[in-house]
Amino acid sequence: MLRFNSSVLLFLLSLAVRRSHGVGVEMGKALIISGDQKLIESVSSLLAPIGHTLFNASDLCRGWALAIEHRVDVVTLATELSDGDGLVLLPRLKQLPENPEVVVVSDAVDPRAADFALRNCAWDYLITQGDGRTLAMSMDQAMQYRQEQVTEEAPVAIKRERIVGNSPQMKSCFALLGQAAGSNANVLIVGETGTGKELFARAIHSNSPRARARSLSPEVRSGNPRADKNFVVVDCTALPETLVESVLFGHAKGAFTGADRDHDGLIAQADGGTLFLDEIGELPLNTQKAFLRVLQERHYRPVGGKTEHQSDFRLIAATNRDLDQMVDQGTFRKDLLFRLRGLTIALPPLRGRPDDIKDLVRYHTQRMCDSYDIAPKGFALELLDTMAAYSWPGNVRELVHTIDAMLAVAGNDATLYPKHLPAHIRLQVVCQAHEEPKVTVIGRQDSDALGDFKTYRNHSERRYLEDLLRISERNIPKACQISGISRSRLYEMLAKHALSA
Repeated sequence: MLRFNSSVLLFLLSLAVRRSHGVGVEMGKALIISGDQKLIESVSSLLAPIGHTLFNASDLCRGWALAIEHRVDVVTLATELSDGDGLVLLPRLKQLPENPEVVVVSDAVDPRAADFALRNCAWDYLITQGDGRTLAMSMDQAMQYRQEQVTEEAPVAIKRERIVGNSPQMKSCFALLGQAAGSNANVLIVGETGTGKELFARAIHSNSPRARARSLSPEVRSGNPRADKNFVVVDCTALPETLVESVLFGHAKGAFTGADRDHDGLIAQADGGTLFLDEIGELPLNTQKAFLRVLQERHYRPVGGKTEHQSDFRLIAATNRDLDQMVDQGTFRKDLLFRLRGLTIALPPLRGRPDDIKDLVRYHTQRMCDSYDIAPKGFALELLDTMAAYSWPGNVRELVHTIDAMLAVAGNDATLYPKHLPAHIRLQVVCQAHEEPKVTVIGRQDSDALGDFKTYRNHSERRYLEDLLRISERNIPKACQISGISRSRLYEMLAKHALSA
């Protein structure tokens, strides 16, 4: 006969209540990576009786091996482990074929660690005090979610709208794109300049019911009032401050000098469609206040108008700025930020997804050759390696302009070589390749000691990170201060080279 203590009985009772309301879950496999033996025993005593299979590890190395070996569904990851910071493992876990849900646990609140965990798609971030009930409930909910995903129908294919990339980072963004397209929630797209924020916004619109019915019959289209509606772009950086409300809300005849007739604003034009506010961080404070009410009520009054109008628009906003920092500085309204964040898509910089660079080069080169009606171009291997080694501070936009310039320089040349690249790109790659002395690649003969360029570059990056960890005494905030690398980016680089913080 099984005997349970009060904690186990309480957990099983709460679980029984959930399932009595139709919430059930199949058994799954879970991995706990933590040095807290009391926590492991507590969670095991709660989850094992209901059929879940549990594995545990006390360090990063063993935890990573078990995650690969057992293809687990859920991972509990402690931030502090005997061989380093557990968060280093998070991006690698999310890139596994099973894409397990990860619950990050910590002994104390660390806002920066929580921010990194949630931005890297952690299921939850919990503060534990040795009692495993909250953690066990979170893990069981993650199991339930995965089972629901398995039983659901396959997702509808989305139109990418010229968005190229199959890296794990982009696949996560495409998943969010699909979720956004299927809802009416406000969407905030964040990312550096040139990462493709407007392309993502257009893809959300074109995959949504507001645009999807264009190819359907008139009968079906008549039942979908948001079909064939506008995608209206508002470039907040180009709005004249004295006329910004007139541009957005429209104006009545005689509202100001030169207003000789009524004029519909962009919000009116977006009625039934999508309103895209590009670089919303540039919106003036006084306009933010006026727009806040429009966003909440979907009512607006044209400048000089006597009556209010209604606009049923779907809002997508984008920015390359840190809106949280702007809120702290008093230059962006907190209440507006709350309403913008219905669903957030963080686009990765191009340097963070180097595996996509070659596909991007091939796609845009072919597209431009077709556009200019010139013969397709071949690619020298050295060209693709050089472009993959460049940092691309302007991201995809810079890459597209670079390809355009290359085609102009190449003329009738059938193959593109590094010599066709702009000089500043070749210079940066050459300089970074010679920042350190020649290294010996393990496993090569002395006559071939230098190795290929990609191996050399990765080796140099790893050596820098090793030196950085040594100098900073493995203190992440100190390492970020020394290197100028953000915390999230540093974790990604450490994970790439399997280094422990």
